[in-house]
Amino acid sequence: MNVLIIGGAGYIGSHVAKEFLERGCCVTVFDNLSSGLRENLDSLSAFAKGRFAFTYGDILDYPVLAETMKGGMQNAPFDALVHLAAFKAAGESMLKPEKYSRNNITGTLNILNAAAETGINNIVFSSSAAVYGEPVYLPIDEKHPTNPENYYGFTKLEIEHFLGWYEKLRGIRHASLRYFNAAGYDVQGCIKGLEQNPANLLPVIMEVACGMRAELQIFGNDYDTHDGTCIRDYIHVTDLAAGHAAALDYIINNKKSLIVNLGSETGSSVTEVVEAARRVTGKTIPAKITGRRAGDPAKLTASSALARELLGWEPRHSDMETLIKTSWEVYKLKGKR
Repeated sequence: MNVLIIGGAGYIGSHVAKEFLERGCCVTVFDNLSSGLRENLDSLSAFAKGRFAFTYGDILDYPVLAETMKGGMQNAPFDALVHLAAFKAAGESMLKPEKYSRNNITGTLNILNAAAETGINNIVFSSSAAVYGEPVYLPIDEKHPTNPENYYGFTKLEIEHFLGWYEKLRGIRHASLRYFNAAGYDVQGCIKGLEQNPANLLPVIMEVACGMRAELQIFGNDYDTHDGTCIRDYIHVTDLAAGHAAALDYIINNKKSLIVNLGSETGSSVTEVVEAARRVTGKTIPAKITGRRAGDPAKLTASSALARELLGWEPRHSDMETLIKTSWEVYKLKGKR
């Protein structure tokens, strides 16, 4: 199978690319390296043994995008593409909606138009649990109301709507994967490029542990949870990558589209994650309690029952010990202490 991975040099994208390579696919990564890393590309190239190619380009540059989508390695047509090229910082999206409109909305429409033009009829889209907004009930399943509370989540939901229309009008099947908090690193240790400007809890903890930051800020300790700190569902990036491959198999084999959650179905509080990180790393990890952030719900956990049923997917590496250990193996090599 010949697969184009748009945004494949980034943190999640490089793990997804490795998963497809492991399954014997030929993979072309298309990336503008705004947050992706050449280090990840080098790792993929070394791992792939001749089945990997890279094209530098931007999804806002339609001519280059469309030309790339005409064919992959040996000029063979692409069987599918994976779209991971959206900006993803929820807080930034509320301050810079224009930036998120251009990249996430306009960029995705370019991808869909180029796919229709070049005959790519299978798309796996990196969506987000941010489409749900404040939880009405837990765990969140795919029937939960969608009411995003930030502009980032809105763009992801709009992209899902566009995908639905392009299926009706152009026959492009899609899988929209709504995943929760991606964390961890390649369990085999091949992908080692650090996530750029992370905002999520676990990489920030790792930056404190290895001396890249002075301390961790914990946003509120007075929530209605067992220890007062927010509870979130963390999923290992290797499990996420496997979910992308399983979703593509599903839409090709069943000839129909899919919207599905990918989560661990278990919740860990901020305090629990910090304590586990201290234990695994042996570092003190200074932490300071600050005020709550607007829009942070006390608890978010996923139901992945549909993914188990339709995809045969299980989160095999998403226990907190593995999440932290695989992260620390990468960060401790690049920190200051």
